[in-house]
Amino acid sequence: MCGICGVLALNGARAASEAELRAMAGVIFHRGPDDEGYYTAAPAGFGFRRLAIVDLAGGHQPMSNEDGTIWIVFNGEIYNHAEYRQDLERRGHRYSTRSDTETIIHLYEEYGDDCVHYLRGMFAFAIWDTKKQRLFCARDRLGIKPFYYTISRGRFAFASEMKALFELPGMRAEMNRAALPEFFALGYISSEETMYAGVRKLLPGHRMGIQLGEASPQPRIERYWDLDITPDESISSEDEYVQRFDELFTESVRLRLMSDVPLGVFLSGGLDSSAIAATMTRLVKERIQTFSVGYAEDQFSELPYAKNVAAHIGAEYNQVLMGPDDFFGALPQLIWHEDEPLVWPSSVALNFVSRLARQKVIVVLTGEGGDEIFAGYLKYRATLWNLRYGPTYRKLVPGTLRGLVAKSLESGVLPEGLSRKLRHTFLYRPENFENMYFDNWYSVFPQAMQGKLFTRELADELRATDAYKNSMAFFAKDGGPESLLSRLLYLDIKTYLVELLMKQDQMSMAASIESRVPFLDHKLVEFAARIPARHKVRYLSGKYLLRRAMAGRLPDEVLNRTKMGFPTPVKPWLRHQLSERVEKVLTDGRLEERRLLNPGYVRDLLDAHRRGRADATDAIWRLLNFELWCRVAFDRDAQLLSKPRVDRTEVQTAKP
Repeated sequence: MCGICGVLALNGARAASEAELRAMAGVIFHRGPDDEGYYTAAPAGFGFRRLAIVDLAGGHQPMSNEDGTIWIVFNGEIYNHAEYRQDLERRGHRYSTRSDTETIIHLYEEYGDDCVHYLRGMFAFAIWDTKKQRLFCARDRLGIKPFYYTISRGRFAFASEMKALFELPGMRAEMNRAALPEFFALGYISSEETMYAGVRKLLPGHRMGIQLGEASPQPRIERYWDLDITPDESISSEDEYVQRFDELFTESVRLRLMSDVPLGVFLSGGLDSSAIAATMTRLVKERIQTFSVGYAEDQFSELPYAKNVAAHIGAEYNQVLMGPDDFFGALPQLIWHEDEPLVWPSSVALNFVSRLARQKVIVVLTGEGGDEIFAGYLKYRATLWNLRYGPTYRKLVPGTLRGLVAKSLESGVLPEGLSRKLRHTFLYRPENFENMYFDNWYSVFPQAMQGKLFTRELADELRATDAYKNSMAFFAKDGGPESLLSRLLYLDIKTYLVELLMKQDQMSMAASIESRVPFLDHKLVEFAARIPARHKVRYLSGKYLLRRAMAGRLPDEVLNRTKMGFPTPVKPWLRHQLSERVEKVLTDGRLEERRLLNPGYVRDLLDAHRRGRADATDAIWRLLNFELWCRVAFDRDAQLLSKPRVDRTEVQTAKP
């Protein structure tokens, strides 16, 4: 795991000085505190920061082939690199290291751009081919590793984190105002654009080439991998599906144990991370290290489940407790690390548990992706139900009566808990997909509300911008009801999951920790994508095959518990302990001076939440992060960037 950056002069002149590359690499020092390296030879320049994990002595980058005609900077891990070594040596390639980086170089020499098809793992890399005068870049299939780029003043520049791009002379951070509707609705941008004007991301499963010598060299981007979601009915029985999943999952975990440094697992106490921990225990001889995060507020803490799993598998258990002061104090620094506003409060918890883990290990396995490939979220089952029975309801029930039902769900006649659940159903929601799915489960500020949130000037500027257009590009409208679940999962894998993985990468790398995601081995994902829906969802419960595979390996209370989803006590904190500090940030005049958001609307939200008239937790969280991001990214408010501390760790060792 590393940090990479580089510059290509599109006119073939000198790309960048070593001082410029050092500045780019220096700002992402946290991604690789163990080593650095630079390549400067017009018209290309590379910078590199290394977190040494495999071949500690020989993995220095930038790395070249035998004669120095091919150069690479690479971030990630290729778990199957050793499989190709003997064949590549037979073809005449000479290895000088044990690193996976060198295998990528030789695969590129043999197969060109198609080298990506041979790579099993997580990766973002750039290759400079001196003979062809061509830059080749690629990102892994699911987007586990980041790759950002821009073109400025005749130079193409790339980096693992956007902040490195702004170290280049003449490169200024400017807000991408056109992205604001999608950001305030969903919290992330589903296209190649980012929150910064002119800065783009290479999408997962895509590769890019830039050929110098052309009249106007420009990136040529193509998708090299996609998911087939056609149901596979060739497997005859449910038991075979369980067996095949178990084989692929075990292989995926085994591959991700490749390391020359200590490794552990993030353990939330949920099914996904517990399944990884239990499988990992079967594959290693030593007792594994688990790391968990929780809170003093018991109703938000999953620590009892995590402790139970650790004891059940005989693991060493480590935990960190967070409080509201830790949480609020860490936000500016973590926003700086992520380069964009934090989408979810769980990002803070993830960073704290990463810092805890860094005290003992360098690599951790995590459970990201299990919900998106095996339909773990309630929203999938509810959407299937809504889209299946909603049309019948609207056909049989008169519009006047439907209107009365919807109004009753807002009136307070029913108990709040029941009313809140029913507002997620077709009894309350309009029939269009965007409202039934995005506004129902994702949107903090649905597009229909943004006229109140934005100033009149900004609302007029963005009137034609569709907040859901980027996401809807990944949702196939055709297909019968049998394919609906697969289409929903495909949509989230291409959008929501990419943001989760960015959070996982940036928050763990901020602590110089490499995180690996066994559920997102592309062979496992390809298998899961074609499993018929009946084997993913059963009796309104998701992840059916995973539960079956883990039966007998995990405690029943973990197998059958309701998903909590990495909860954080943000609601009570924003209403009580953090109320004054948050209000100060949002009402001290600086937000109003930006002339983007309506300050009266923001004050009303704060007041309604503080008085308990409304639950505006998600809205206030998004507003707070947006304003802090503006202060960090554009105001360059140095006073905000004090490093968070993890000083309340507790280590408990479970009995073997």
